[in-house]
Amino acid sequence: MFDRLEDILIRYREIEQELLDPNVVSDPERYKNLMKEQASLSDIVEKYLEYKEAQKTVEDSLEMLNEESDEEIRELAREELNENKQKIEDISEELKILLLPKDPNDHKNVIVEIRGGAGGDEAALFAAELYRMYVMYAERNRWKIDMMNLNENGIGGFKEVIFAINGKGAYSKLKYESGVHRVQRVPVTESGGRIHTSTATVAIMPEADEVDIELDLSECKFDVFRSSGNGGQSVNTTDSAVRLTHIPTGIVISCQDEKSQLKNKDKAIKILRSRLYELELEKAQSAEAEARKSQIGTGDRSEKIRTYNFPQGRITDHRIKLTVHQMENVLNGDLDEIIDSLIAADQAAKLSNMQEEE
Repeated sequence: MFDRLEDILIRYREIEQELLDPNVVSDPERYKNLMKEQASLSDIVEKYLEYKEAQKTVEDSLEMLNEESDEEIRELAREELNENKQKIEDISEELKILLLPKDPNDHKNVIVEIRGGAGGDEAALFAAELYRMYVMYAERNRWKIDMMNLNENGIGGFKEVIFAINGKGAYSKLKYESGVHRVQRVPVTESGGRIHTSTATVAIMPEADEVDIELDLSECKFDVFRSSGNGGQSVNTTDSAVRLTHIPTGIVISCQDEKSQLKNKDKAIKILRSRLYELELEKAQSAEAEARKSQIGTGDRSEKIRTYNFPQGRITDHRIKLTVHQMENVLNGDLDEIIDSLIAADQAAKLSNMQEEE
């Protein structure tokens, strides 16, 4: 591990020198790539330098203990020695995590698709609550929301909602949310007061760039139709809504949120590109069985990942056996405890795999 860290430190210092070179500064593409590489290494380098400093302090403290006769100074040296030995252990663990292979999509924006599943109107109402939860979580992180398509059921529920979350690291946090979310409660539509179980599916996709997926528009069929609101009432007098069919895969996407046909078409293409990219990722993940095992259920829409039990006020994430009793806070966007626990579990699984391979 430390040979690798030394190599990273050497490369980081090489980049620092290159960035001072006038020839590099005058080449915007090269300069941008070097800045990006430097940023990707900075956390590791900073932590490694902290490790080296603690190691030097340990050596100095040991030297002082060997050479000093004053008991007061020796006691200070012992304290410093113990403190920095613990620091070295802690930093070593942090460095192991920092050296784990990075998900190349972690920095990307995301496209979120939420659909009501089993449970009719109650499932649609739950889908709307999940949408609100993610919007509030995005606001806490100062990310931006861009609505792409919405299909309501007339009583405040969402049969389907597709939206983008734009912000640094959005995918790194939200990628664990893909799957089936289950709710257990007395529905507002139920007069008998019985607890029902309903579901909604969430799909989190990294927003794909043109370089990620080369899309052949000749393989896409576009239809236009009139946007409509609840009960089929026309909310637009022009045919601005767009239905995109990707012929090779059969994927169909409708966008009607914008009043402009062109904007709806652009959004449909963006969603298609991300769906195709997600299919490519799924293929790669199934081909790498060990890597797939180290993930905490990312990407599988059919996996039941979480239950929201309203009568008991608890939320359980089944993948890591985590239960929290803060229903209201979580539904108001306070997802940090759940997401941080999922990230920690994923890192622990990857570390375990790495140690097995060694």
